[in-house]
Amino acid sequence: MKERSDDYQPGNDSDGLAGMAQSGGERLLGSEGRAAAEHGYEFVLHTHPGLIRPLNEDAVGAAPAAGLYILADGLGGYNAGEIASTMAVSSLLQSLSAWYDRACASGESFDPAKVLRDALVEMNTAIYRAALNSSAFEGMATTIVVAWVTGTCLWVAHAGDSRLYRYRAGHLEQITRDHSFSQELLDAGMVTEEEARVLPAKNLVTRALGAAVDLEPEVRVYDAQAGDLLLLCSDGLTEMITAYEIDGLMAMHDEGLDVVAHHLVDMANEAGGRDNISVVLVRVGQSRRNDELLQTRTQQEPSHERAAAASAVNEGPQTQGPDTLLPPDSGLFFEYEGQSDGCSDLRVLPVI
Repeated sequence: MKERSDDYQPGNDSDGLAGMAQSGGERLLGSEGRAAAEHGYEFVLHTHPGLIRPLNEDAVGAAPAAGLYILADGLGGYNAGEIASTMAVSSLLQSLSAWYDRACASGESFDPAKVLRDALVEMNTAIYRAALNSSAFEGMATTIVVAWVTGTCLWVAHAGDSRLYRYRAGHLEQITRDHSFSQELLDAGMVTEEEARVLPAKNLVTRALGAAVDLEPEVRVYDAQAGDLLLLCSDGLTEMITAYEIDGLMAMHDEGLDVVAHHLVDMANEAGGRDNISVVLVRVGQSRRNDELLQTRTQQEPSHERAAAASAVNEGPQTQGPDTLLPPDSGLFFEYEGQSDGCSDLRVLPVI
């Protein structure tokens, strides 16, 4: 599915957009450094090709000034999965950040669920049409998971089997449920969790950006508290290590998010590294003034269990190996220099 050289990116939100990694070598948008304290967020991006795959099709990015964090995993077995994941992360970072800025300045009503759903549907159409218009991109698709923190709300949108976890008060909770064939079998009681992890068809995903002409992303809202740790990850992590092991590493967060990120990726590689491995770690800070103003205009309050947009839940468990899709019923520039140790030296050019 994915493969990429090793790099992590501590957050810096001085420009609002801070960081995107993508395939081939690490591809990141933004400069290195911790997120500025006034924005209340600390974050780290880390991605690695794993030990088997020659190409990294993951993409990760952040716009912490807007409280926005995104991870995408280009689907293996299709052309140009890395293009699809790059398109998704870069476009969503820019469009959602621009929408956030307009909302802060306009005083208009605020409905993040609708904004997220519309953005993902539009992105699905863009990827699908790009694939139709070029044989080089035929069939390309990508999973997506978006975490958008506004005040005391955590808005989560996803399609596919990339996951979001929340670590709070020493407890790890999986927020998303995978959109996959194996999860459907699990939900139906036809297999156990252990059996689901070794199913021959465990990598079939049932939703992805660009996979079909229509997409209904899952969008939900949860409460967010200062001190929460958010983990966005591709299945290259969760197929190699257990939730128990992730929990143990998250407990090390006082040593630094970069330490936790590297340990997560290292442990997945030590377990075999059969897929690209990407993580985004975010420490939620105090509510910011813009978020407080927006929240007074938000049309939906946080609810731990309620869907924030009308979408059927169709999730699935993480599995290893290349993800494939269950058959259906601009302007980014990077410079990359490989190094002998397998790491990458990135020179980031402006995104327009």
